This record gives sequence, C-alpha cells and structure tokens, in this order.
Amino acid sequence: QVQLVESGGGLVQPGGSLRLSCVASGSIFSIDAMGWYRQAPGKQRELVAGITRGGDTNYADSVKGRFTISRDNAKKTVYLQMNSLKPEDTAVYYCKTVVITTSFVRSDYWGQGTQVTVSS
Repeated sequence: QVQLVESGGGLVQPGGSLRLSCVASGSIFSIDAMGWYRQAPGKQRELVAGITRGGDTNYADSVKGRFTISRDNAKKTVYLQMNSLKPEDTAVYYCKTVVITTSFVRSDYWGQGTQVTVSS
C-alpha cells in the first residue's frame, strides 16, 4: 500500500556533510508526522529528528544544532541535512512516516534504511 525509499547515505570524514532523502509513494491520502531514526550496531533504534505536518521540529540533544529535518509535502519527501558529522553519528538511518491511506487507515511506515559512516 505504502512504500518509503531512502537515499543519500555513504562514507564521509568527520566534519563533513550528508543529506538523506526519503520518498513516500502508494495509496496515500495524506502524511502526518515524519521522522528520522538511527540504529548503531548492538544498540537500540533511537529518534534523531521529527517534523509535524505543519513544520514543527524536534531533535535529539546529540544532533541539535548540526542536523536539520525538513519536508516537501508536494513531493511526499522528508530530508535530513547532516552537518559537522562525528564518528558517533555512524549508524543505519531509517525514515518513518505516519500515513493516512486512501482507505482512511492511519499507520506507521518505515524505510529500508541507509548506512551513514563517519570515519577518517
């Protein structure tokens, strides 16, 4: 019914930048909140940043001031701009959307994950 496709991950040196994208498609009536999560090896998945339909944002303390989440509702896309990257940012990053489908069912959907590695 709904599919999320992520892109933009890769290998970057400390202090560098990456921009992640997540595009939603399928039987979508509307999209509510969107967010980015990350999971490092042996660790639990954690919230990195979230954004409401109206554009209100929240960030984990560890990324505040360095990361920016944004969305383009017309393109059904959420972005995560990551600046001043640190080795501790290394993880698989997942996007999540809260979707109201064309059947008027509200559900969470997850992207496939994209690897971000910060290393010199």
